[in-house]
Amino acid sequence: MTTAEMMFLLGFIILFIGVLATAFPRDRRYLTRLIHIEIPSFGLLLIMLALDQTIALATFVAVNGVAVFVFMRVLERTGAS
Repeated sequence: MTTAEMMFLLGFIILFIGVLATAFPRDRRYLTRLIHIEIPSFGLLLIMLALDQTIALATFVAVNGVAVFVFMRVLERTGAS
């Protein structure tokens, strides 16, 4: 098994675990929810690295950075009210 195949398989495993953790959270604190969102995104990042999709990878990193910032602001505002 090559390194790309191992990264692809590991990416799918992490993506599946992350989706389950996000769908059925145990803790409702915003930091825990943010970590649960980041787990599947890391799995998707590994899948894109294995497929060597440079433009998709760069777009994903940029959008993920903005999405995390927006998600943190939304959770912060809902926690304050």
